[in-house]
Amino acid sequence: MRSSFKSSFGSQSTHRPHKMGYFSSRILPSEPSHFTKLYFDIAPGQLPIVYRDEYNVHFLGLEKLHPFDAAKWGHIFQYLKEAGVIDETAVVKPNEASDEDLSVVHTRQYLDSLKWSWNVAAIAEIPPLAVVPNFLVQSSYLRPMRFQTGGSVLAGKLAVEWGWAVNLGGGFHHCSAGRGQGFCPYADITLLVRCLLAHSPAVKRAMIVDLDAHQGNGHELDLGSCRNVYILDVYNSGIFPQDFKAKAGISRNVELRHYTQDDEYLNAVEENLEAALQEFHPDILVYNAGTDILEGDSLGLLSVSAEGIIRRDELVFTKARDHRVPIVMLTSGGYQKRTARIIADSILNLFNKGLISRTNRNVR
Repeated sequence: MRSSFKSSFGSQSTHRPHKMGYFSSRILPSEPSHFTKLYFDIAPGQLPIVYRDEYNVHFLGLEKLHPFDAAKWGHIFQYLKEAGVIDETAVVKPNEASDEDLSVVHTRQYLDSLKWSWNVAAIAEIPPLAVVPNFLVQSSYLRPMRFQTGGSVLAGKLAVEWGWAVNLGGGFHHCSAGRGQGFCPYADITLLVRCLLAHSPAVKRAMIVDLDAHQGNGHELDLGSCRNVYILDVYNSGIFPQDFKAKAGISRNVELRHYTQDDEYLNAVEENLEAALQEFHPDILVYNAGTDILEGDSLGLLSVSAEGIIRRDELVFTKARDHRVPIVMLTSGGYQKRTARIIADSILNLFNKGLISRTNRNVR
């Protein structure tokens, strides 16, 4: 049974013991047989930081109707480039996820539904898209999302090889096999995990640490019943999606209140992440590092400072290093224009603290 308790800092935490036989008997199997072309070896001098210009979304100006910074990923890259961390030759450019790749996770019915603009408009939360010809929707929105999905899968492989990797995009945690929502059209986290379990001999068990302000209901629906996948989700329980069916798939559930601030938030993350890593020993840590926890975010409704976000990312990477677990970071949600700078500053901090480096230091 679930055991609920109030932690010392007041947020509601629910823990489901991750034991043999507690979940359904399903272990995510060694499939798909399809060997993805999203995996490839990177060149000497490149870092496991994944990005390409095609990540950025352009809707003929319609993207301005959404609070999301549709060029966030390009802005992160530019800030890192200005800081001298990466340039066009050092960053790894992923391939676009193909229909065959996406079919590993998604139903045919769901993929076909994306051929209708009104379905995509609902997922992107931009109603005017419903009347835009679908070929434009494909090229302006879905194709960038397929590149970001490919980036997440590739970053997972690179994390196993390097000990760390960062996809400057991805983290579409509201999308599941048969449903997209919340600006998330493809289930990149599910695909990342399934590809690693199928194709990486070093990965038998995966942990998802979802620290976006919103519940990660997509991967929870897809993977929550799998004994070799552990999900820690720390989120504001008073906002979208409030998916109670998906919640059953969370291994360690931490629910925050509106306007939670730095100290309470960071204590919740540290206490529960350490407990999760003591309970479950993963071969990969998939870190969904949403920045919509930032104070002033009208959708996340939390009150964590920019400094708090940087401390959070440092904390997660430190825990992964201390437990000798490779970590892959996805940037996920973040609905203010200043979040790109914060993400770049956080990555710089990880370099400065030696938590990521230019040297391949496989932790296994």
